[in-house]
Amino acid sequence: MARIDELRLMAKVARMYHTQGLRQTEICERLNIHQSTVSRVLKRAEREGIVRVVVSLPPGTHTDVEDALQSRFALDEAVVVDCLEDEEQIAHDLGAAAAFYLENTLKPTDVIGISSWSAALLAMVNAMHPSRRFKGSRVIQILGGVGSPTAEVHATVLTRRLADLIGGAPTLLPAPGIIGSRDARDVLMKDRFVREALDLFPKITLAMVGIGATEPSRGLASSGNVFSPRELKTLADRGAVGDICLRFFDASGEPIVTELDQRVISIELGQLRAVPRRVGVAGGKRKTHAIRGALIGALVNVLITDLATAERLLGERKGR
Repeated sequence: MARIDELRLMAKVARMYHTQGLRQTEICERLNIHQSTVSRVLKRAEREGIVRVVVSLPPGTHTDVEDALQSRFALDEAVVVDCLEDEEQIAHDLGAAAAFYLENTLKPTDVIGISSWSAALLAMVNAMHPSRRFKGSRVIQILGGVGSPTAEVHATVLTRRLADLIGGAPTLLPAPGIIGSRDARDVLMKDRFVREALDLFPKITLAMVGIGATEPSRGLASSGNVFSPRELKTLADRGAVGDICLRFFDASGEPIVTELDQRVISIELGQLRAVPRRVGVAGGKRKTHAIRGALIGALVNVLITDLATAERLLGERKGR
């Protein structure tokens, strides 16, 4: 138990610092004590219960759920957004959250890899504010974006517009995500511009990716970059629960290796795991198993998702 004179000093310093708003250096001058003493007294005041810190979470914030996700899946960061369980609304709200995340964590030296055909990532680009603080960065398309003429604008917009918004240089991947045959893919892989993008994959420091269920989204389906129902059934029979950049994985996040891989032009899962910061932007009930597999397999180490999905991932909504 602290002596009364020690308690008196703790109370005085705590009041000056927390109530009167004085800096530690100002307290040192007024009380003629060393700054290390002020710091030590403030810490002891918390231990003695003289100072009690209470954090009041604003409505719509879920840091407790974010902490639980980070702990459960060894994530570097989780961002949980409160939104309606509607796929379009989820994509819009996650995109806005991803835009804020990117604007506040991006470094001028970053080399960004971005996936194609993600509604949430398109919403992210639409929500971002122009900035020249990141001039010198680079944006690389990591999934082939050539497809239906009415849909492929989606893929090029993601890369070009993001690069324009941050003042960086874009590198497109001018090829379909899925090729008709392995031989045709081998020919495309020799193309100078395709090769330029692929050779930059090892330099990526930040990957922004969607996480897909085995059933393709409407955006992906409209692009033409999808496998046939029979091929998707084969993948499901092999244990596939989802994909990132058309690279399918099982419930443990391990790649499902089939001959279909030989027809895909995108970053491989092994290459993705080597990227220091891997941000998955995905949510919704349909994608829950895919997101869980991506987390278990450490395919992403940052997750931006909705509250309902976060609760399902934590096992709090198993029956819903």
